[in-house]
Amino acid sequence: MIEVDPGLKRDLHSALAADGLTLKDWFLRRVSEYIVERRQPSLPGITSLYQAGEEQSLRAAEEPGEYGKQQNRK
Repeated sequence: MIEVDPGLKRDLHSALAADGLTLKDWFLRRVSEYIVERRQPSLPGITSLYQAGEEQSLRAAEEPGEYGKQQNRK
């Protein structure tokens, strides 16, 4: 149990409900993403599409970083 400002808690629950999530669903997803990130830090220009319970997949970010620019010069 964590003590949270009631207004912040209300806003969080409203936002999650609008996305069709419960606080538990959201928390478990964020925990899974955090643990995966701690094990394997993300690379610049790569976006994680990880969702709890699924294998992690990666895709290039919309705007290529330095790596993407270097690859395009070849």
